[in-house]
Amino acid sequence: MKRFLLIYNPLSGNAYFKNELDAAIRLFQRQQCLLIPARTESKEDTPRFVRLAEELHADGIIAAGGDGTLHEVINAMLEAETALPLGIIPCGTSNDFATFLKISRDIEQCVQIICQGHWQTIDVGLINNKYFINVASAGLLASVVHNTDTALKNTLGKVAYYLKTLETIPYFRSLPIEINADGMVIKDDILLFLVMNSGAAGGFPNLAPKARLDDGKLDLLIVTRCNVTEFMRLLINLATGNHTNHKNITYLQARNITITCDEMLESDLDGERGPYLPLTLSVIPNRVKVFMPL
Repeated sequence: MKRFLLIYNPLSGNAYFKNELDAAIRLFQRQQCLLIPARTESKEDTPRFVRLAEELHADGIIAAGGDGTLHEVINAMLEAETALPLGIIPCGTSNDFATFLKISRDIEQCVQIICQGHWQTIDVGLINNKYFINVASAGLLASVVHNTDTALKNTLGKVAYYLKTLETIPYFRSLPIEINADGMVIKDDILLFLVMNSGAAGGFPNLAPKARLDDGKLDLLIVTRCNVTEFMRLLINLATGNHTNHKNITYLQARNITITCDEMLESDLDGERGPYLPLTLSVIPNRVKVFMPL
């Protein structure tokens, strides 16, 4: 019988997964698999649970939560240098990485993906001394994620981010930022930048049309200074995937990226608070095994 250690965040999204836990255990047992639940109460719990999975000789680790939970689990797995494959049950406010993988929120489908045992080795991003699985960013959208009320996120989901974005736009200003991407230097007044491993971020599913999880490259999207009206039009383009030729958009791929700014600017890693600029980013090819749909 296969054994999987489940790391779940009881507060992710609208906290509904904890009410579905017994159903998840039943679905795994029907597939002749044993699920071992581990409930996180602090960031220190996740590394301990990853080590426990190794001690139990588990067949994989499962992260149930949003992109932030996935970020914590990936960092704990890489720091422990585990070779166990990762399963994903997306049940957070933001599930951009799972969206890119075409993994739905339906628990029965997630269980089937994990139990059928098909995994793929994918790239991860390294930023300073931390890892990210989906996106590293700074600017307007990053500040919105950190300043959106948790209760509002749990009630409205992604809509809360969109409402906060509209509220913030009139007061947000661009910053002079310098980016070096594989030797290509970009200096401009920038509203936001995203360095992506997948092609989905911020609830937008098609931000990086060339993105592949095993291409050994990061996808860089830069939005330069524009007025409120132009930015509102740009948001529509971003939502429909018709943005890469926009005059305020720079989109490219690179293996190594450095980003500097003369002002204090905090980054965001997979929806969690990241380091302040300057940033040094690179891609680590073929680093993590992830259970994928067939």
